[in-house]
Amino acid sequence: MAWSRVSAQHLNWKGPPGMGHVHLIAAAAKSSGSSYYFLIAIIVLFGIMYFVMIRPQRNRQRQVQQAQNRIQPGQTVRTTAGMYATVVEIDDADVVLEIAPGVNVRYLRRAILDVVPSDNGAAAAGSEEAGTSADDGTTSS
Repeated sequence: MAWSRVSAQHLNWKGPPGMGHVHLIAAAAKSSGSSYYFLIAIIVLFGIMYFVMIRPQRNRQRQVQQAQNRIQPGQTVRTTAGMYATVVEIDDADVVLEIAPGVNVRYLRRAILDVVPSDNGAAAAGSEEAGTSADDGTTSS
């Protein structure tokens, strides 16, 4: 009996042990504040992901769709498979492409990735940037 009084006085118990309930309540009170920070961090992460990944992809898709709608016969195009061809005929959802002289192939309009600029426009722009004149071939300084 003396042993139980010594151990009770040594531990300063004033009632039955709480089985750790006090610690659980304190931990719950601390975690509720940190859960708000976690929720805000997740929302900010999704916002950053939207502006870095999703929005630019939608803009590229919109540009490709606009290019597909502006296709006209005679233009050189590049397909999603990487093949260059000349547009011969346009239907509602299909495009007839000439991949070699006399070889026509029917593609979906969605398979057109972009319109390749003509070589004449690129050559003229390149000569102006180099500073050469198209008339006499002299360079300007």
